[in-house]
Amino acid sequence: MLQRIQTIFLAMVVIGMGIFLAFPIWSKVALAGGQSADLTALRLHHQINEVQSNEQPVYYLVALAIITAGVAAYAIFQYKNRILQSALCAVNSILMTVTMGLVIYFTFYKTAKLFDPELTGKYDIGFYGLVGAMLANVFANRFIRKDEREVQQSKRFR
Repeated sequence: MLQRIQTIFLAMVVIGMGIFLAFPIWSKVALAGGQSADLTALRLHHQINEVQSNEQPVYYLVALAIITAGVAAYAIFQYKNRILQSALCAVNSILMTVTMGLVIYFTFYKTAKLFDPELTGKYDIGFYGLVGAMLANVFANRFIRKDEREVQQSKRFR
């Protein structure tokens, strides 16, 4: 049944990954104001001065986000097979953990060497979309397992 609570949480995973794709993830501005760096799902952009800049594409973040959203959307319609739905949520957890690890790698290790190592930068709405999607996935998996326990318990009573 599509009207169960885990459907809402799985839809929130899809929305959270859409926010991750659409909005900036992280940004940092130098104390002097000349340099800046920002991370989106498509690229890591380092503005050295008004004329010079570096851009590093990070298309694998886009690929991971699209795969995660696709798996969550597919899991929504697997409501008749709760075991598969739970397994898909576990796969999503792994995919989102890898995505989070890559984001943290870029924000702490790649950009720390660029300028002002004492500044950490600030996380933007795209990052919080990923965090929200991770939390929604955990809650979806919890409610899927709860439904499965209730079904098994009702079968035992018959």
